[in-house]
Amino acid sequence: MTTTQLTARATATSAATTSTSTSSPTPSTIASGPVRALLAAGAVATPLWTVAAVTQALTRDGFDLTRHPFSMLANGSLGWIQIINFLVVGALFIAAAAGLRRALHGGGGGIWVPRLVRVVGVGMVAAGVFVADPGDGFPAGTPAGRPESMSWHGTLHLVAGSVTFFALIAACLVLGRRFGRAADRRSAVACRAAAVAVVLGNGWAMSGGPAGSLTLAVGVIAGMGCVSWVAARYRRGL
Repeated sequence: MTTTQLTARATATSAATTSTSTSSPTPSTIASGPVRALLAAGAVATPLWTVAAVTQALTRDGFDLTRHPFSMLANGSLGWIQIINFLVVGALFIAAAAGLRRALHGGGGGIWVPRLVRVVGVGMVAAGVFVADPGDGFPAGTPAGRPESMSWHGTLHLVAGSVTFFALIAACLVLGRRFGRAADRRSAVACRAAAVAVVLGNGWAMSGGPAGSLTLAVGVIAGMGCVSWVAARYRRGL
């Protein structure tokens, strides 16, 4: 075989290899698609929750965000909207946990963050299944003030909410530590501030402070927003 023939054969083989590699995605490319979808679920979770809850708070008769927590929106004839909000957003956070487990690659909180976010999602689903008790004038016609006793589903809702808050605080703190170790000071401060917001908002509400339900809502949205922001950030990196 002549030198010219050998060169032609090598060129053809190289072209075929290039064509095959171009048309066939690598395993990492194949894997990134589902991970991006899971992280996208986490990215949209907080905006969806916020828009749905705030819209109801502004339009439901008798609801006052300074006195009534978002959970109470699950009562009344339109309560199904908030129940669905809990269930859908909880499922989105569970999906986000699966995406973060693959995106963080372990180490530096890579193990605990997905676990904690999964607990947040499960807690929100449980909070939707076990509806909070009505009270303090909502829904319209309910006697003013706190109810004299708490129902079994109201008790379970409180438990689910508490577990969700603790998991959310822990997730934000672990993320803050991860970013701190990576010398990303701004991200570390933002995540830690979100954890503090959840603590202060919940503490103020539990102590009966003025507009406690509003501070609770702001704190929880800040914590949820931190998780959604991190999910969106890692999604962009894939």
